Amino acid sequence: MSQHKKIQLRGILAAVTTPFTADGSALDEAALRRQADRLIDAGIHGLVPTGTTGEFTSLTDQEYRRVIELYVEAAAGRVPVVAGIGSMTTDGAVSLARHAESVGADALMVVPPFYDPLDFPTLQRFLGDVAGAVTLPIIYYNVPGATGIRLTAAELAELGDIEGVDYIKNTSDDAVALAELLAVRTDRIKAFNGWDTLTFFGIASGAEASVWGTAGVVPELAVEFWNTLAERKDLATAREQWKHLWAISDFLESVNYVAGIKAGLELIGEPVGPVRAPLQPLAAEKREQLAGLLVAAGVTKPVAV
Repeated sequence: MSQHKKIQLRGILAAVTTPFTADGSALDEAALRRQADRLIDAGIHGLVPTGTTGEFTSLTDQEYRRVIELYVEAAAGRVPVVAGIGSMTTDGAVSLARHAESVGADALMVVPPFYDPLDFPTLQRFLGDVAGAVTLPIIYYNVPGATGIRLTAAELAELGDIEGVDYIKNTSDDAVALAELLAVRTDRIKAFNGWDTLTFFGIASGAEASVWGTAGVVPELAVEFWNTLAERKDLATAREQWKHLWAISDFLESVNYVAGIKAGLELIGEPVGPVRAPLQPLAAEKREQLAGLLVAAGVTKPVAV
């Protein structure tokens, strides 16, 4: 495989949903395109489809590939598209990765198999095999709650020695490890925050990007927050902005995340259909709670929920 491409990933990368038709049986391609346009128009710096927020585990192989194609088409080069790659086998991950590259994705976010946790040498081999099959840069999706693979900051940094593995999306509540990665291990790998309630901490500690599902619901607030904290380095103003973003993020982490995101999109008037079973829609009292948080943040006007 030829040398891996380099790409500058920076800013708020929205982890985006997979819109479904009302009965959840098929992709809603029109809603997907609207979602991409809305986020890009709001200033979001990149799109990350087919990750956890994109319900990748519920997609057929054909749907999975089509979602990546659609987001690449909808982005039309305006922002990078980072395709989430998740499979239970190396061959499956390689196939998805090659497809994403062939349709124009800019980078890959690779989660390892998530039923029988891989040991560290096996994980290294897996990532090396996927990286060796493509030329796109790879973000290792560190999500120990789903994969059972819990690595130290030193081990996470060591993954950066694999040709093509340039980044980590750190979806872990281990703030100490994230602090170490950002403070003393950036020469080996770049860590992006991927745990919503640690977004302020991650960006303030030097993370060059945040992969953020909440940003898909409140993109203007997320971009404004990035500009204040990362670009202008105005800590005092950013802390005030963060209060509402933290409240929304904290709520979403307390419920089924995807159901919460999709309820939020419905509440702001940008519905993307239901979650797929066995996931269930957000309960009425939780919807009401989320609606109140969105009103408080100035995102929506009070409406019946």
